[in-house]
Amino acid sequence: MRRNFGAKPYTYPQPVFMIATYGEDGVPDVMNAAWGGISNDTEISLCIGANHKTTENFLKRRAFTISMADVEHLAACDYAGLVSGNNVPDKFARAGFTASRSDFVDAPIINELAVAIECRLISYDENTCRLVGEIVNVSVDERVLDEAGNVDVSKVEPITFDPFNNTYVRLGRVAGKAFKDGTTLKQG
Repeated sequence: MRRNFGAKPYTYPQPVFMIATYGEDGVPDVMNAAWGGISNDTEISLCIGANHKTTENFLKRRAFTISMADVEHLAACDYAGLVSGNNVPDKFARAGFTASRSDFVDAPIINELAVAIECRLISYDENTCRLVGEIVNVSVDERVLDEAGNVDVSKVEPITFDPFNNTYVRLGRVAGKAFKDGTTLKQG
């Protein structure tokens, strides 16, 4: 038997994306967003309301970064989703974040979060709130790399949003090998 929840934005996993921009004054801003994902090889799409300070910033600067929230900075990342940059202009600093300027786009990289996607604005539709960014670069802090130079998800400790229970869930345990485990079911 199944239980119906109706038309809801309930999927697993929902990444906790931290979108960072610079304001007109050069001060970094950040917001927490869970509704997004890869939409092409070098493209990412998110649903971001028009009333956010971050939206105003990426429309003016034509750039933004997306960092993945992690276990260590869970409270800071949640805080960035609780308050508005329109009301708390220094929320980036209040969250305890520091920034480095991206070498690729006019946006800040959050130093405390290990993985950052650096994006140029492709489009933003105010009616649907759909933000589309061109992925220009992905930068990763060396502290989360293994001996071979690969990203170790257990060191990143990204979190996802559980919309069914309004909780954050830790990622990190390998469940199988992509493009390999299914080969056991191939015919011939």
